[in-house]
Amino acid sequence: MKQGLFIGLTTLDWIYRTERYPGANEKVVAIEQTIAAGGPATNAAVAFAGLGGKSLVYSALGQHPITGLIREDLEKHQVISRDLRPDWSEIPPISSITVTETTGERAVISLNATRARADLRYLPEEPLQNIDIVLVDGHQIVVGEAIARQARERGIPVAIDGGSWKEGFEKILPFVDYSIVSADFYPPSCSDKEDVFAYLEDFRIPYIAITDGERAIEYSALGERGAIEVNPVRAIDTLGAGDIFHGAFCYFILQTDFPSALQKASEVAALSCQFFGTRRWLEKRPASSIE
Repeated sequence: MKQGLFIGLTTLDWIYRTERYPGANEKVVAIEQTIAAGGPATNAAVAFAGLGGKSLVYSALGQHPITGLIREDLEKHQVISRDLRPDWSEIPPISSITVTETTGERAVISLNATRARADLRYLPEEPLQNIDIVLVDGHQIVVGEAIARQARERGIPVAIDGGSWKEGFEKILPFVDYSIVSADFYPPSCSDKEDVFAYLEDFRIPYIAITDGERAIEYSALGERGAIEVNPVRAIDTLGAGDIFHGAFCYFILQTDFPSALQKASEVAALSCQFFGTRRWLEKRPASSIE
């Protein structure tokens, strides 16, 4: 069984499905609700494990009682977590999310990892032992850079989840093999997709892809450009689809080529959009295995 290491943000997501988003000073009654661990790296780890891999998350959790809910969800989905801030006692980041029934679009209020910086002192002595691929989401730059550097030295592939540009990403990019970013990812001085491709290629990243929701995925593989069409679906909930895409990509790239891994990951992400929350799709996940 292949093992993935996922570095970045872990949150607790409170998710509500409503007929419509409430207006100012208005209350609405939710159709349904759910609670799950969240964050880009964390959701990716759940997807990787759900498809048949073994997942390990490095993030900052701390000692607050709410972290028990996070740990319970991760354990339920066979994700091992390593707390890089066990001395931290404040409440962890909580996301309040409303999903609109008619469109599947989500509105999110959340904190990022700025209040809970992971500490290198709490890394295990062998942080990459038995690891086959690393994903960094940019929320823990110091740890992400340290692990990405070690991974490059050991020949372990590194992927990034670039949902948006985060200060310090440029420190990690020199060690990246797979840069999978969204259409909202704009490094300094970049104003369109061509600028983004050029910026990432300057770091000699061999494989780059830009996702854009239901639009085609544009990619560059060893300098060769291409595009992959995304199958349209009726979205019930788009929450976490990008995170799930990244986790699925990390799973599939260990067994196939870059365009095929992107295609398979897009199919998994599309599946996830057809269910409320970030976990129900796992009940309908495709049968997959890594030899």
